[in-house]
Parts: sequence; structure tokens; C-alpha cells
Amino acid sequence: MSRHDRGGRWAGRNPDKDLVRHDVWAALDASGAAVGPTWSHIPDFVGSELAAARLAGLPFWQAAGVVKCNPDPSQAPVRLRALQDGKRLYTPVPYLSDDLPYVRLDPGELTARGIALDEVADAEGFLRHGTLVRFEEMEPLDVCVVGCVAVTRAGGRTGKGGGFADLELGIFRELGWARPDTPVVTTVHGVQVVDAGRVTMVGHDNPLHWIVTPEEVIETRTTYPIPSGVAWEVVQPDQFDDIPFLAALRDELAG
Repeated sequence: MSRHDRGGRWAGRNPDKDLVRHDVWAALDASGAAVGPTWSHIPDFVGSELAAARLAGLPFWQAAGVVKCNPDPSQAPVRLRALQDGKRLYTPVPYLSDDLPYVRLDPGELTARGIALDEVADAEGFLRHGTLVRFEEMEPLDVCVVGCVAVTRAGGRTGKGGGFADLELGIFRELGWARPDTPVVTTVHGVQVVDAGRVTMVGHDNPLHWIVTPEEVIETRTTYPIPSGVAWEVVQPDQFDDIPFLAALRDELAG
């Protein structure tokens, strides 16, 4: 099996995480828990609506006014629930591949425009109907929802290997949009919860505070350190190449 087959599109940056991603993607496929493509993706899963409903019942979610959520299909029920619950929602343009990398969705504005909230739950809909904004035009976030491939009950996580979630969270903290205690949350299938030793966390990795599956809610009470910003020294050359605004933002934050 090739390195790409084992770890996905971004294989090679961390061989241990490549292996756990491979195992989770394979387990999702083998168990029938996957919905749509798994490999090189934040995988969609059976029961994602139930996981979103469990998340929506938690006190920190109910108190939140502003939610950031990743753009993947697995979290479409989370994005829809945020809007249905009257929260302003920010979601990134997939792969941050635009000079205006985030989409702002306000449920009141959408309703006033006659747009049904379920029309903007997927990427096609939120890109069509939302407002594109820069990181600097956002506002303090009450909850940050991230996409994951594998997670641990201790708060360890890995995405698909591109580094987008850690980069975003670092930028949010440098801009003051996220605090150290801002809940970082994911929804996943139970198959994606692995033993703690399977996910090695390093200094720039952002841990999870909460994990929600269709069957349970896990408060990690993580003891992993919370990064205070972007570890620019570990940002990959291809990230600077693929994310058009990144170098300018780095220089702006450094200045």
C-alpha cells in the first residue's frame, strides 16, 4: 500500500497520524458507518444528525451566540442546528482557498431574504447565500467546531492532515476571536474514537474540549496545552502556496 493510500492526500507529515487515519477510514468503510467518501476526507457518518442534536443540548452550546464550524458534510447537521437555534455562524471556504476565506451566515438575515436555513447547510448553499469575510472581519467566537478523522477521550485529535483546523484556531487566538477556554468541539462516529496512545499531540496541535457521537457526550477535561497562536515555523510551504492570503496575514499579525 502506498503512503498516499495509507495516510491520504497529505500523507508524510506525520507517519503515526497517517496510520491512525488509515485505520479509521478503513474501519468506517468496513463497519458501514461511512456516508460517502472517507479517504482523504473528514468523513461523514451514520448518525451525524443525532450527534448534532446531542451537541445542541449542551449548556455551552445553548448559551452561545456565535459559532464557527468546519465546512465538511459530516458537520452539515451542526451548521443547520446553529442557524435553527438563532446563532450567527462562520464557516470557512473549503481549504481556505479564497482571499476572503470565511462565510458569515446570520439566520435572521437569511430568513428576511426568504432563504430556507436548510438551503445553506451544505457548502454549495453557504457559498451562494452567505457573506464572504476576512479573518479580521469576524467577531469573538463562543464555540469552535472542528472536523476530525480520529479523536481520543483525552482530547487528542487529527484531521485529514492538511493542518487547516490548527491554523484557523491559531489565527483566531492571535486576533482575540477565541480564548483558551473557548470550547473546541467535534462530532464523530464512535468508530473514530481511538485509544489515547494512537494520536500523538505536539505543541502546535489544538486539543478538543468536547467530543459528541450519536451515542454519547465526552467531556475530555484535556490536559494538553492550548496553543496561544499560530506556530508559523511549522506552516508548510504548500500551505503558503495554496492559501492566498496566508503570507500577508502572517506579516500583518507580526507587525
